[in-house]
Amino acid sequence: MRNGAFDTPIRHLRKDLQSVARDAEELLRATADVTNDRVQEARARTQKTVKEAFDNLYDRRMQRRVRKYARHADTYVRDHSWGIIGAVAGVALLVGLLASRRD
Repeated sequence: MRNGAFDTPIRHLRKDLQSVARDAEELLRATADVTNDRVQEARARTQKTVKEAFDNLYDRRMQRRVRKYARHADTYVRDHSWGIIGAVAGVALLVGLLASRRD
């Protein structure tokens, strides 16, 4: 079974979480001038929670992107292995020549 069956519900959940976070940020902005200690404490906790949620959300996205690009790079190297070997050999030759000139 492919992950496509879970893709849509996860996408909806992510959208819902983003909506909740946006609403929480709006509530934080609306209560910025309230000086009650309990309200300020709740605001601080909410700010921390929203920040952590967004950090986790975007961190996971970045991890998926990195994995995706790594897979593409792996596929490219496997498909063009002799070209990659030639390029690496050429760079190594240039580095070797430049290093031998300094001596």
